[in-house]
Amino acid sequence: MNILINGKSHPLTSAKNLSDIVSAFCRESKHVITELNGTIVPSDQWKQTSLKDGDALELVTFVGGG
Repeated sequence: MNILINGKSHPLTSAKNLSDIVSAFCRESKHVITELNGTIVPSDQWKQTSLKDGDALELVTFVGGG
């Protein structure tokens, strides 16, 4: 299965849900916003959200600084 993550194609073999993807691509999941096929998915729904071939996922992280 291939999905787009932040505009780049990624082959997935072991990811079962959105939570698996966030864990694999982001260090700190508390500061991540996910958008799957144009719809924001709240973090409490990540484990129940399955991915399918061709999905487009945007992972946005917040970074503080001064």
